[in-house]
Amino acid sequence: MSVLTIRLPDDQHERLKALAAHRRISMNKLVEELASRAVTEFDIELRFRARATRGNPTIGLALLDKLDRDFKTSD
Repeated sequence: MSVLTIRLPDDQHERLKALAAHRRISMNKLVEELASRAVTEFDIELRFRARATRGNPTIGLALLDKLDRDFKTSD
């Protein structure tokens, strides 16, 4: 396990402490969860970009249009 020291503005540190307290977890656990979320989002983006380079733009845009239509009709 690694140890990481970070510098944050005081107000941001206080808000993170309040968030951790609200969730009833430690600051360490909160930062671990936020880091995991960031890494997961990064991995998803990399996979999406890799697949996009192999894909067909016309089909991809058609799927996005379909999602937009489906989303608008579900409101």
